[in-house]
Amino acid sequence: MSQQETESRIAACHPDIRAMVDYWRLKAGDRRMPRRTDIDPTEIKAFLPRITLVDVVPDARRFVYRLVGTEEVASRGNDPTGRSVAEAFFASSAEESLLYYEHVAETGAPCCFRGDYRAPDGALEKQDVIFLPLSEDGETVSIILVFYYDYRFHPRVEESSVLLRYHSWEKDEEE
Repeated sequence: MSQQETESRIAACHPDIRAMVDYWRLKAGDRRMPRRTDIDPTEIKAFLPRITLVDVVPDARRFVYRLVGTEEVASRGNDPTGRSVAEAFFASSAEESLLYYEHVAETGAPCCFRGDYRAPDGALEKQDVIFLPLSEDGETVSIILVFYYDYRFHPRVEESSVLLRYHSWEKDEEE
């Protein structure tokens, strides 16, 4: 995916995605990408439930879930923390999911997914997803920050504090 295509996709994304990209760019400053320590959770508190941090590791696992937000866990129905993306992906296939991570790790540039996909359980999902590189040395991607906006939130857990927010929205819509 070219930089121009990525920028075009970002421009068409939900405003939350664009806000996260703007924050990432602000934190990068004059560097290609920010460090993990540049990202201050208190500055992006509203986005934390939809953030995932994935370590780029030098072994066969390649990409490992370090931290997974509560909304992402509810959407998946499980917490993949500590597992590799190849074994715990949440996309149509492991290969499709890994393409985005590989692109970011190799280029040190953001990558954006927009559209429909089939989740591992067969449900049709629609999301905007941004993959943002973080680097400790300014050149090598060490962590990929993943942030998404889900147009059809489909929780796969029965009990979760995350669901309270959605249940209250459903009640508001019914009234």
